[in-house]
Amino acid sequence: MYPGYLTDVKGIKVGHGQSEEGLTGVSVIIFEEGATGGVDVRGSAPGTRETDLFKPEKMVDKVHAVVLSGGSAFGLDASSGVMNYLEGKGIGFDVGVTKVPIVSGAVIFDLDIGDYRIRPDFEMGYEAAKNATTEADLQGNIGAGTGATVGKILGPEQAIKGGLGSATVQVGELVVSAMVVVNSFGDIYEPTNNQQMAGVYDYEENKLLNTIELMKEQNKDIGFNLKNTTIGVITTNAILTKAQANKVSQIAHNGFARAINPVHTMVDGDTIFTMATNEIEADINLVGTLAAEAMSKAIVNGILSAKSIAGLKSYSDL
Repeated sequence: MYPGYLTDVKGIKVGHGQSEEGLTGVSVIIFEEGATGGVDVRGSAPGTRETDLFKPEKMVDKVHAVVLSGGSAFGLDASSGVMNYLEGKGIGFDVGVTKVPIVSGAVIFDLDIGDYRIRPDFEMGYEAAKNATTEADLQGNIGAGTGATVGKILGPEQAIKGGLGSATVQVGELVVSAMVVVNSFGDIYEPTNNQQMAGVYDYEENKLLNTIELMKEQNKDIGFNLKNTTIGVITTNAILTKAQANKVSQIAHNGFARAINPVHTMVDGDTIFTMATNEIEADINLVGTLAAEAMSKAIVNGILSAKSIAGLKSYSDL
């Protein structure tokens, strides 16, 4: 396991909620004082909320929570529960009569793992926000990682269990952390040696297969395989503008590319948020480089922490 967790950045809270019956869940990252945000959506089948406000020309400049959720588009409902919780705590954008929490989010598809009728909703989002703590350190089959799987070119029954992972890279006082829900169409690789860790699996022969080789052999349209998406968050104590946070999100996708292959496909909704607490001066090039490193390590941790479920093997079984 690579060291670190998203809460290594001071003041950030992380909370999770999940359903063991539905095999789905939600993970919430809370910034009570607000944080400067950016986002980059590389996948072509995304499900997102409040991403336009990250554009530099938009008025709102602080975000109070990011929600990573299962349930496909249904899971966007969980953000309403997070908003309700934060409003009750007096956290949000002051509009006079109340404070409006600015809550962004993204979702993965996990409807075909457990009971599809159970999805992250208002109540689950509220519970995850209520559970949020600066001491959070859970990974694997937790929160939005509960129903995550990887390697789905031959269908969900030949996938391997994915999960939620986190990691931190620190240089002096500069802290850059990543959290990711590993639910990719592609296979997962350890970036230091490019060895395949997880992906499409032959359950009869008990061996890993290679998604790219299968694509070459089939040489046909993948079709309606919108059952994927890797979503994540970079947090840092660096001082960033919204434009710089957007750039860090772009660079952080290099971490996806190092650990997932193929990545950013038409059937993935790959999305990375970057949130800065604005405490120390740092070179944006360094922040982005560390973000990519932290993200690739978090992906590996998500696979290492995952446990077998619903008949699907995990890395620890192989």
